Amino acid sequence: MNTTELIVLALATVMLIAAVLILFRRQRTQKLRSKFGPEYGRAVQDSGGAAKAEARLQAREKRVGHYGLRPLTREERQRFESDWRKLQGRFVDNPKDATALADTLLGEVMSARGYPPDSDFDRRLEDLSVDHAQTVQNYRAAHDMALRHARGEASTEDMRQAMIHYRTLFDELVDQPEAPPMKAAS
Repeated sequence: MNTTELIVLALATVMLIAAVLILFRRQRTQKLRSKFGPEYGRAVQDSGGAAKAEARLQAREKRVGHYGLRPLTREERQRFESDWRKLQGRFVDNPKDATALADTLLGEVMSARGYPPDSDFDRRLEDLSVDHAQTVQNYRAAHDMALRHARGEASTEDMRQAMIHYRTLFDELVDQPEAPPMKAAS
């Protein structure tokens, strides 16, 4: 092989590697966009670029993957649903209190499912976004309305909307099917 052929071969190899890397990056981006939905765009905006955002989203996936998340038992599900019904009944007399309790109840459901119990709101949002990317938008909106109400800037209608948003996430977290019982080894 002469020098020209070696240079052409080296260039072709470099171009092939570059093409494979570009294809891999596009597939990774598409997978993350699909999985995280609107959270992908938010992560890009907050991170200042797609590469940093994707690294952070993958770190979220890895972190949440270590939590050992599980579905609720039938008894847990029934208890949480009963608590939610009581909470909704309380809304008529005290919307602010009921909304705060809804956020607390969601934290309890998350803890029962295996999410860390001591996470701050931003960390809870990140963790939820891994498996509940569409619904986490509702959670963020509900929390923002509750904060506005605490400052005296939100109406009862805003609190009603917050409860609807909380309910959407609550339903998604509680309604996950119970894990089938494990069979005893023979």
